[in-house]
Formats: sequence, C-alpha cells, structure tokens
Amino acid sequence: MEQAMTLPADIPTPVFVLDVARLRKNLETAKRVREEAGCKVLLATKAFAMPAAFPVMTDYLDGTTASGEHEAIMGHESFGKEVHVYSPAYTEDEVRRLTKIAEHIYFNSAEQLARFGDIARDAGAHVGLRVNPGYSNATLGGDLYDPCAPGSRFGEVPAKLDEVDWSGVDIFHVHALCESLADGSAGLIQHVADKFGQYIEQVSAVNFGGGHFINKPGYDVDVLIEAIKAFKARFGVDVILEPGAGLVVNTGELYATVLALHWNEMDLAILDASASTHMPDVLEVPYRPDIVGAGQPGEKPNTYRLGGKTCMTGDVIGDYSFHKPLQPGDQLVFTDQMHYSFVKTNTFNGTPLANLAIRWEDGRVEQVSHFGYEEFRRRLGR
Repeated sequence: MEQAMTLPADIPTPVFVLDVARLRKNLETAKRVREEAGCKVLLATKAFAMPAAFPVMTDYLDGTTASGEHEAIMGHESFGKEVHVYSPAYTEDEVRRLTKIAEHIYFNSAEQLARFGDIARDAGAHVGLRVNPGYSNATLGGDLYDPCAPGSRFGEVPAKLDEVDWSGVDIFHVHALCESLADGSAGLIQHVADKFGQYIEQVSAVNFGGGHFINKPGYDVDVLIEAIKAFKARFGVDVILEPGAGLVVNTGELYATVLALHWNEMDLAILDASASTHMPDVLEVPYRPDIVGAGQPGEKPNTYRLGGKTCMTGDVIGDYSFHKPLQPGDQLVFTDQMHYSFVKTNTFNGTPLANLAIRWEDGRVEQVSHFGYEEFRRRLGR
C-alpha cells in the first residue's frame, strides 16, 4: 500500500491522483447492479468529472447525468453515451440548447414543465419531472445535503402533482439520499412505490437519483438489487440510478507537501494544499479527512494543526498526530478525495488549482492537467 502511494518526483503537489484499479473494482459493482437488477446506472458528473478517466467507465455505465448545461456538454463530448440533465431552473434558450446534446431533460417543478416541456418533447427528448418525495435519509451534513429538508427548492411537492399533465412526462424523478447505505436506498424505493403509485403508472421510467453509496463498506448490494427488481415487477417501468460518489469512493488521494512549520500555543504546519481552495467540503460539511500514517491528536507523539497557505483564518484542515516530527518537504496523502473535492476547487488568493493525475493499472502515474497562472487569470476576465 505504501509503495502504491508513492508519487513520482516529476509530479508536483498538490495533486489529486485517481487509482484506476480501484475505480474499476467499484465499477464492477455498478455493472452487477445493472445486470442483475436490469436497470440503468449513470455517472453523476457533479461528483466526479475527469474526462481522462471516462474511457475506463463507459463499458460499465449507461451514460452521464448533469446538473447543468456545461456538465451536459462534457458528457456529450467526452463520455459518448446517454446524457441526462436536471437543473432547479432553466431559461428557454438553455432548454433549446440542451435538446441538441441531452436525450433526457428533467424539470424541477410543474411550472418549469409547463413552460418548457413542449420544447424538449418536440425536439425528441425524454421529459422528466423531479418530485420531492418527503423522504430524508441524508447521512452526511444534515440539512446542508438533504434534498428533502424543510424549504428545499428541489422537486415538485406532492400536493401539486395532481395539477401535472402526466401525459407529457416520461420519467418520474426523485433524489433524496446522500451517502446512504442500502437501507436508505431500499427505503426510498419502497416509499416511492407506496406514496406515488398513481403517478408512476403514467410514466415509462423512474429515476431514483443519487446518494446510493454502493461501494461504501457495509452497503448490501443485494438489498438494492432486490428492491429494484420488486419495484419493476410491480409497475413495469424502467429504473435509473445516478450514483456519483458511490462510484468513486476510496479511489484516489490528494497529495500535499509541508511548506513551513509554525507555533502558536501548539505546533502548526502550513501545506501547499488548502481546505478553502482544494478541499472545500472539509469546511462545508464539515469533516476531517484521513491522512495515510497519521492518527488522531495525541494518539502519536507529534501533533500538528494542518492549514493551507491562504489568508483565510479558517483555512484549517484539522489536527493530526505523526510518529515523527514533520519537516518542510514532507509529503502528506489525504485519502478518499475523488468525489466532489476536485470538481469544487477554486483559485481564492490566486492559489494554484491542484492538478489531476491518474495511476494506471500498470503502476504508471500520468499527470493529466497542468494548471497555472493562466487558469487564475482567465477566470477574472479581461
């Protein structure tokens, strides 16, 4: 494991490194669900968007699902299979452009469906309506990551579903989970079957969204498969899943380097990786990512608070202990960083974006981006 974590000397940090062998193992789980349950599985690119890895993924998945126009374009250009897209709101021009690249367009409300559904349908797209099922099983971040939290802007409320012209809807869409195990997946499927059967009988497919953490330790894939099979048998519809993080959990790391040591009532280490710019979920969730070889504060002889080099006071990754004192130049490896982190990075303070690399199955590590000043400057306009 330690040897597999070695980063070639010619690849600078900070850098996210995807491990293809681990990715392929995860994709085998998706393949099993597709084949045994007879459903479609899509990659949610909001969680993982690395086109260099798409050729590995295409044989295992049915396509991509986007959260907006730019992700949809990427899926169309780089994945080459079905493109599904959902957004809480569209403009008319956006819908017209999407019909040229997405075969499945989902609307967030009866109002958006009434305004734009005919445009999508007349262009030959399958039309979906997102419904807020009122089923909360988000296991991460509380209301921050719960699509069914009170006041959520996601999905039409059940009280208005009788006002919908279901003859113009192909796909009944719900998304209620976040990092959920199989009890959450099966619970959502059963909840939809029990509460919304009269509407499901009028569509051809049901999309159960994302948050199915199918490769998380403890996830019982058999439970998911049986729940899907029972649902299909009851309603005779196609079933779609949109896992993002569930496809890439534990498939890669963020490599960082200690730049400087400091002391202010405790030992501090300043890294070239930042919570603010490279791991924003550390602050948003919040959570403390694991580091290879490190422990909890006080567990090992040398405890440090790790922070980034930005000027934001709260740019703190967490407190960790190490067997040996840290030194400038030491490399730290943050685990499980392939979902959401690299797609949410930013250039606050002019901090360089962390680069992207792939560890192929033969052990070769290839850097697939070379971000520099140009990325920072381009985003600020003329």
